[in-house]
Amino acid sequence: MVNYNKKDFNKMLNDNKDMPKIKIINDEKTIKKYGGTRMFFAPPLYYDKLMRKVPKGNLITVRQIREYLAKENNADFTCPLTAGIFINIVAWASYQRKEDITPYWRTLKTNGELNNKYPEGIELQKRLLEEEGHTIIQKGSKYYVKDFESKLIKL
Repeated sequence: MVNYNKKDFNKMLNDNKDMPKIKIINDEKTIKKYGGTRMFFAPPLYYDKLMRKVPKGNLITVRQIREYLAKENNADFTCPLTAGIFINIVAWASYQRKEDITPYWRTLKTNGELNNKYPEGIELQKRLLEEEGHTIIQKGSKYYVKDFESKLIKL
């Protein structure tokens, strides 16, 4: 397991890694899965900016963020791999700060599932969401926000 406490996530958050950019995809399987050839790569701060827009009691999903970024940047889709990595960077960067917190716990996986890669795993996200009035349900080994769709914001 990666030792998250030894990494400087705020430094990673502010590293744009030559992004934003669009890459043209030629792989037929990827084109079919995501519906196009123009894949957008957004830097971590783009995710942070959107995650900060979610008010207390509301939620957003990774899918919503990816769809919004693709649309706003004239792309067919946003890279799913970097989206997941950068959303986790936002979470850990916020966790490492004492102030100017990004409410990362309000960002769920696409199907309303809690993110076990967030700081302190499921437990902290679960507690913070419950404190904001959400009901968390367990299905097998996974946790979800009950009726999460009714709490989603529109970007």
